[in-house]
Amino acid sequence: MSIKLKLEEGLRNSASAFVIAEIGHNHQGSVEQARAMFLAAKESGANAVKLQKRNNRTLFVKELYDQPYDNENSYGATYGEHREALEFTREQYLELQNYANELDIMMFATPFDFESVDFLADLDMPAYKIASADLNNTPLQKYIATLGKPIFLSTGGGTIKDIHRACNAILPLNPQLSILHCTASYPANVEDMNLNVIPFLMKEFPEQVIGLSDHENGIDAASIAYMLGARVFEKHFTLNRALRGTDHSFSLEPEGLRKLIRNLKRIPILLGDGEKRLLESEKNPLKKMSKSLVAIKALPAGHRLTDRDVALKSPSGGLPPFELDNVIGKTLKSPLKEDEYIFYENLA
Repeated sequence: MSIKLKLEEGLRNSASAFVIAEIGHNHQGSVEQARAMFLAAKESGANAVKLQKRNNRTLFVKELYDQPYDNENSYGATYGEHREALEFTREQYLELQNYANELDIMMFATPFDFESVDFLADLDMPAYKIASADLNNTPLQKYIATLGKPIFLSTGGGTIKDIHRACNAILPLNPQLSILHCTASYPANVEDMNLNVIPFLMKEFPEQVIGLSDHENGIDAASIAYMLGARVFEKHFTLNRALRGTDHSFSLEPEGLRKLIRNLKRIPILLGDGEKRLLESEKNPLKKMSKSLVAIKALPAGHRLTDRDVALKSPSGGLPPFELDNVIGKTLKSPLKEDEYIFYENLA
């Protein structure tokens, strides 16, 4: 099922979770590393992989583009050179698109400027992410909305007024919008996650799928968010948290992503159908451990039972202990051996 159909049908009313492995620039400018990340994300159970696209020359003012960028995470002498080193060409995007199709995993990207939107649209991206930094960028939001593809809107750093403004810009043009609660710090402290925003967003935007763009340094927030109603989950992803780059340290490695997705899939199974009943899997353990009413010693026919004649012993198979008061005072029709089950057909 495509993400378009899932959004139209309403993920918030289903048990399904849609998980996006946010690769961003953790590929370090290497197509081979990106391919390895696509494969690892697929094997971990992710529904989609996501990149980031910037036209750095038009996105940044010249002063920032030319600013020296000398640190352990730098891929260039200036900030502009650093950012350019992390960008893929059209040919590289096409290669990665073809590989994603081979793996049967969705690939899309976050455009940070109009030129990048055009770049991705020319590649017929199946969906678009709008970053938290562009929550107040209604011109870019409208431009993306006109493409008619599903949109994931991150809301880090924003107020409810900002979210309403963005929705008012996008929804008249494109109803396929998923709103992602987000804390725009990297990583986000536990006390800043504020997951109770999720049910609030569900009330404010009942027609939209609500999700979580998760910057927590762990896997706990996603399961809690699911229980609160989130159905889309974006999580930063890496092959090795020790790699060079600012995002690797708080990203999940393949095993962490696998566990996060495993936990999300378990939740609806763990919740069950809500009917309290004896389950097939409980019968054997309870048969051995549960107790029955038995004769505490050999008793003759005609004997009137007292509380000194009856014991509660395992296994089950006879009358359960809650029948004790109904048995005391009754007379035996036939004799009982020690530890023999007591049944109503034995009693007068």
